[in-house]
Order: sequence, then C-alpha cells, then structure tokens
Amino acid sequence: MHYAEIKTCDIANGPGVRTSLFVSGCTHRCKGCFNEIAWDFNYGRDFTDDTIKEIIDSLAPDYVTGLTLLGGEPFEHSNQQGLLPLLREVRRIYPDLSIWCFTGYLFDKDIVEKMCNEWKETKEMLQYIDVIVDGKYEEDKKDMMLQFKGSSNQRTILVKESLESGNVVLLYD
Repeated sequence: MHYAEIKTCDIANGPGVRTSLFVSGCTHRCKGCFNEIAWDFNYGRDFTDDTIKEIIDSLAPDYVTGLTLLGGEPFEHSNQQGLLPLLREVRRIYPDLSIWCFTGYLFDKDIVEKMCNEWKETKEMLQYIDVIVDGKYEEDKKDMMLQFKGSSNQRTILVKESLESGNVVLLYD
C-alpha cells in the first residue's frame, strides 16, 4: 500500500483534532475530486511499520480526538490489507479515540452486502471504525455547508449501531 499524505492536527476531516491518513489508490475517479493525484495506487510513499509508528505517535497528545482514513479509497481491497495493522494498533493503544473513514463505496450495498462476503479484511476493518462517510463525491450535489462531506448524497453513518440494527444509522441527517 502507498499513501499520499499524513496530516496531524487536522480539523477538517472529522470532529476535534485528528490525524488524517490519505491513502493512495482509487477506482471511483469522481469528477471534481479534491485529491485526484491519489487515484494512482503507486502515488506517494510506501506504507510501512515506520509509517504506522509515526501515526501512532501522532495520536498520543491528549488534545487529539481520533484518526481519519481517506484517500484515495481506504476500502479498495489492497488498502484494506494495508490499513488493518494500523487499525489494530490504534484500537489496542487508544481504545477511546474515534476512527472515521471516508469512502466512495456505499456502506450498506457495497461494503456490508458485498465486500464483507468477499474479503475477511472488510469485516475486521468495520470492527474498528466508528463512523463512515459514504458515497461518491457528486460535483452537481456539491454543498460547502455540509459538515464533513462534499456532496449532499453522502451519508455520515454510525458503524457499530448500523451493524447491530441491520439498518443504516446516521450520525447527522
């Protein structure tokens, strides 16, 4: 796996002060994407054990509220495989930090109904993620007034609650 960037002290990609990891590789290719350079799976740097340590260390200050995964596309299968060791470590060391993930895939139709049945990594990833913002960016639905989303078709989903109920449970309407 490769990654495009790590932003520490990020306040734009989830509530509070967070570390955000922008993974490389995305097959969605949304028109108007803000991070088109990260579509290439080979863009950026190799994601290594040192990268994981860097991210873990960045989460240590008490003012940090969580980790955000975005991209590129965190739910591309090769990225899931790369992200699992990080997610395991974050949950082990910082069980109370929130983990958010932005994905162009639909939570219910693509991730739960398809990926969970195809790849074991998906089910495990969902155990660690608190909130997923799902749906492709749609330029004609762009809305700068939305909180932590780019277009009005995207949903902010509580993962654990959704999995337990069998229905999508939204954090924000």
